[in-house]
Amino acid sequence: MKKIILLFIFSNTLINCQSSPKTTFSEVALKDKLEQMDGVSVDFTTILEKHSGKPLFIDVWASWCRDCIEGLPKLKAFQADHQGMVYIFLSLDKTVKAWKKGVERYEIKGDHYFMSSGRKGPLGSFLDLDWIPRFLIVNPDGKIEVFRAIETTDINLLNYLK
Repeated sequence: MKKIILLFIFSNTLINCQSSPKTTFSEVALKDKLEQMDGVSVDFTTILEKHSGKPLFIDVWASWCRDCIEGLPKLKAFQADHQGMVYIFLSLDKTVKAWKKGVERYEIKGDHYFMSSGRKGPLGSFLDLDWIPRFLIVNPDGKIEVFRAIETTDINLLNYLK
């Protein structure tokens, strides 16, 4: 009986272990290169600096991702309700062609970038990407307020916007 209880306690600890939310981007993540729609490469720092002083909603997505596509109507409604935010979309598509086609096909409004280094690159690793879509909110001072959300109805997103 003791072995079963210990196993339960041990497995329960493993299941509930999560890294604490990150509040600032690592130097490695900030230096990661992403591709703009015009094909020019830019580091993540430049993207954040472009919108300095504004609240940012970052969406990591892909055109092949069923949950990402099915969630677009809710995301577009969220955008309509929160127009004071800058929307940045980071694509994990397999090719630039698929990424650009997805942005056009689904008429996604915002700033778009292709994560050339992929899910396991510097930025993807920093974000601990285990699911997409993945949403973050960065406040006007550059602090990450919401690190991990997968739906626009996430309580952390909604609490930040109150």
